[in-house]
Amino acid sequence: MTPRTLDHPDRSEIRLENVLHALSDPVRLQVVCYLAGSGESSCSAIDLAVSKSTSTHHFRVLREAGVIRQVYRGTAKMSSLRRDDLDALFPGLLDTVIRAYDMRRAATP
Repeated sequence: MTPRTLDHPDRSEIRLENVLHALSDPVRLQVVCYLAGSGESSCSAIDLAVSKSTSTHHFRVLREAGVIRQVYRGTAKMSSLRRDDLDALFPGLLDTVIRAYDMRRAATP
Protein backbone atom coordinates (compact mmCIF):
# COMPACT_ATOMS: atom_id res chain seq x y z
CA MET A 1 0.00 0.00 0.00
CA THR A 2 1.37 3.40 -1.00
CA PRO A 3 1.38 6.05 1.73
CA ARG A 4 -0.83 9.07 1.11
CA THR A 5 1.05 12.17 0.06
CA LEU A 6 0.07 15.78 -0.42
CA ASP A 7 1.27 18.20 -3.09
CA HIS A 8 3.60 20.99 -1.98
CA PRO A 9 5.24 23.66 -4.11
CA ASP A 10 8.98 23.39 -4.52
CA ARG A 11 10.95 26.24 -2.96
CA SER A 12 11.42 27.77 -6.42
CA GLU A 13 7.62 27.84 -6.93
CA ILE A 14 6.79 29.74 -3.72
CA ARG A 15 5.60 33.25 -4.58
CA LEU A 16 5.44 36.22 -2.22
CA GLU A 17 1.90 37.16 -3.27
CA ASN A 18 0.64 33.65 -2.40
CA VAL A 19 2.41 33.67 0.96
CA LEU A 20 1.03 37.12 1.83
CA HIS A 21 -2.46 36.02 0.82
CA ALA A 22 -2.16 32.93 3.03
CA LEU A 23 -0.95 35.04 5.96
CA SER A 24 -3.69 37.65 5.53
CA ASP A 25 -6.40 35.55 7.19
CA PRO A 26 -6.56 35.62 11.03
CA VAL A 27 -7.23 31.87 11.30
CA ARG A 28 -4.31 30.98 9.05
CA LEU A 29 -2.10 33.44 10.91
CA GLN A 30 -3.08 31.70 14.16
CA VAL A 31 -2.01 28.36 12.65
CA VAL A 32 1.35 29.77 11.52
CA CYS A 33 2.07 31.30 14.92
CA TYR A 34 1.11 28.07 16.68
CA LEU A 35 3.41 26.03 14.42
CA ALA A 36 6.23 28.56 14.89
CA GLY A 37 6.12 27.82 18.61
CA SER A 38 5.45 24.10 18.52
CA GLY A 39 7.39 22.73 15.57
CA GLU A 40 5.25 19.94 14.16
CA SER A 41 1.65 19.37 15.16
CA SER A 42 -1.44 17.48 14.11
CA CYS A 43 -4.13 19.65 12.61
CA SER A 44 -6.57 18.68 15.35
CA ALA A 45 -4.19 19.85 18.11
CA ILE A 46 -4.64 23.48 17.07
CA ASP A 47 -7.80 24.91 18.65
CA LEU A 48 -9.44 26.95 15.90
CA ALA A 49 -12.85 28.59 16.23
CA VAL A 50 -14.01 27.27 12.85
CA SER A 51 -15.63 24.10 11.56
CA LYS A 52 -13.54 21.11 10.54
CA SER A 53 -14.19 21.72 6.84
CA THR A 54 -13.19 25.39 7.17
CA SER A 55 -10.08 24.36 9.09
CA THR A 56 -9.19 21.93 6.30
CA HIS A 57 -9.56 24.76 3.78
CA HIS A 58 -7.21 27.03 5.77
CA PHE A 59 -4.56 24.32 6.05
CA ARG A 60 -4.82 23.67 2.30
CA VAL A 61 -4.33 27.37 1.50
CA LEU A 62 -1.22 27.46 3.71
CA ARG A 63 0.16 24.26 2.16
CA GLU A 64 -0.49 25.32 -1.44
CA ALA A 65 1.16 28.70 -0.78
CA GLY A 66 4.26 26.95 0.55
CA VAL A 67 3.88 28.20 4.12
CA ILE A 68 3.45 24.78 5.73
CA ARG A 69 4.35 21.19 4.94
CA GLN A 70 1.87 18.42 5.70
CA VAL A 71 2.55 14.70 5.91
CA TYR A 72 0.46 11.77 6.99
CA ARG A 73 1.60 9.78 10.02
CA GLY A 74 -0.82 6.89 10.23
CA THR A 75 -4.22 8.53 10.14
CA ALA A 76 -2.99 11.89 11.49
CA LYS A 77 -2.07 14.74 9.19
CA MET A 78 0.97 16.47 10.67
CA SER A 79 1.80 20.07 9.80
CA SER A 80 5.02 22.03 10.15
CA LEU A 81 6.11 25.51 9.16
CA ARG A 82 8.42 25.72 6.14
CA ARG A 83 10.60 28.21 7.99
CA ASP A 84 13.85 27.32 6.17
CA ASP A 85 12.26 27.85 2.76
CA LEU A 86 10.45 31.04 3.74
CA ASP A 87 13.47 32.54 5.53
CA ALA A 88 15.66 31.82 2.50
CA LEU A 89 13.19 33.40 0.08
CA PHE A 90 11.83 36.24 2.22
CA PRO A 91 14.30 36.99 5.04
CA GLY A 92 12.63 38.36 8.15
CA LEU A 93 9.06 38.01 6.87
CA LEU A 94 7.96 35.25 9.25
CA ASP A 95 9.62 36.83 12.28
CA THR A 96 7.96 40.17 11.52
CA VAL A 97 4.53 38.63 11.01
CA ILE A 98 4.77 36.52 14.18
CA ARG A 99 6.02 39.50 16.23
CA ALA A 100 3.11 41.65 14.98
CA TYR A 101 0.62 38.87 15.79
CA ASP A 102 2.05 38.49 19.31
CA MET A 103 1.97 42.26 19.91
CA ARG A 104 -1.66 42.48 18.77
CA ARG A 105 -2.65 39.58 21.05
CA ALA A 106 -0.84 41.17 24.00
CA ALA A 107 -2.68 44.48 23.43
CA THR A 108 -6.11 42.80 23.24
CA PRO A 109 -7.84 42.68 26.64
